[in-house]
Amino acid sequence: MDLERKVVPLGHCPALLVVDMINGFTDPACPLGCACPDVVAANVDLLSAFRAAALPVLFTTVVYRDESQARVFRNRVAALNVLTPDSNWVAVDPALERREDEVLIEKQWASAFHRTDLDHRLRDMGVDSLVVTGLTTSGCVRATVVDGLQYDYPVQVPRAAVGDRNAEAHAANLFDMHAKYADVVEVSDVLASLDRSFPDAD
Repeated sequence: MDLERKVVPLGHCPALLVVDMINGFTDPACPLGCACPDVVAANVDLLSAFRAAALPVLFTTVVYRDESQARVFRNRVAALNVLTPDSNWVAVDPALERREDEVLIEKQWASAFHRTDLDHRLRDMGVDSLVVTGLTTSGCVRATVVDGLQYDYPVQVPRAAVGDRNAEAHAANLFDMHAKYADVVEVSDVLASLDRSFPDAD
């Protein structure tokens, strides 16, 4: 039996939080990566809309600068060790054309909130709700969405703008997030919401 739930709309200042859309995850040549051109394209569409509305855009990447960072996580998933500061794998996918003034959060664990200054940055920007996209649905996206709720942000997840190496995990986690932690929506729903709320965007 499904839980009764209410849709929580985006606020007056939503931010787009693009989780780990980095070369290491979008390039199948990396042991952590997968081919996900449709996810990249959906993110490009959302980035264009948020930029046109002059709304906050933030990115995350994963970087390990020394052996002490996230020891247990890296012991469990040895492929994470390729994410070093000098590696091209930690750079945001160039298709997203990240701008110099768009925040890049460097993290070591799954959630973009865990041991980072993300919440402080969002509060300073006046952000009152989040659209979370990126990779992977069952990992860093889900962890960030759950923490977003725990920091009291309404969260929307555009289903075409997130992806996973495993289709079953992707579907199951979208179902679970929608049931309890966020509103899983279509990219078109987010774009329409921005058009209504920010009709004068260039």
